[in-house]
Amino acid sequence: MDVHNTIEDIVFRAIDEIFDAIDKGDNPHKLCTCNQCRLDTACFVLNRANPYYIISNRGVARVEQEPIERQQLEADIVTLIHEGIRRVSHNQRPYSSHLEHTGADDEPSGRPVFNIPTIIGRLFNGINFEPLADIVVVLYEEGLLVKMKDKNWQNPYTLVRNTKGTFTFWPDSVPAEKENIRRIFQYAIKVEVPGMEPLHHFFQIPVTSESKYVRSFSINRTFKIQDLYMFPLGSDEGND
Repeated sequence: MDVHNTIEDIVFRAIDEIFDAIDKGDNPHKLCTCNQCRLDTACFVLNRANPYYIISNRGVARVEQEPIERQQLEADIVTLIHEGIRRVSHNQRPYSSHLEHTGADDEPSGRPVFNIPTIIGRLFNGINFEPLADIVVVLYEEGLLVKMKDKNWQNPYTLVRNTKGTFTFWPDSVPAEKENIRRIFQYAIKVEVPGMEPLHHFFQIPVTSESKYVRSFSINRTFKIQDLYMFPLGSDEGND
């Protein structure tokens, strides 16, 4: 099934035009125009703009036949973009260098890769079954910290209260010799909290190599691990 939100096209195009204009101007407010801030602004706008989905070229034609509505839509989006730029610029991500204005992180080019799915799990207190927060969860492979897809995905990952114990990782793609090779990736989740038994959870993800490097997140490419629990020191309970 191939469904497309045409609002994304309008938003991404308008964001690049506005940010590029800021780059070429005096930029008296010292607004950041790096790629990370462009992405954050896009998320701000898309979370507030009503989507317009199409599934065929007829849908595109229908959009083009509504010029007045489209002009108003684009004006509303531009307003949202300027609001997003102000908010993002004043709340920049601390782990991003904010130096690169365009382009993506380095990625394999022209060769097959193992595209690892997004890993999703939840961590709870094993005594009262409350979701844990303010705890660091770490993903390892063969004793080494796993590199993430890009700077928007963190490892170690710190649990926050509003995600109710949920942690996510998106390992970077791994080069492969050729397409259609099946490989089992061995991972370990490790959590250490004072006063509680250390948590070491081991799991496997089978992945088949593909011709292209996947950079766009998709809910269809996720691997959910079992709910994990932490217990006070001396408890007989634990995770496999």
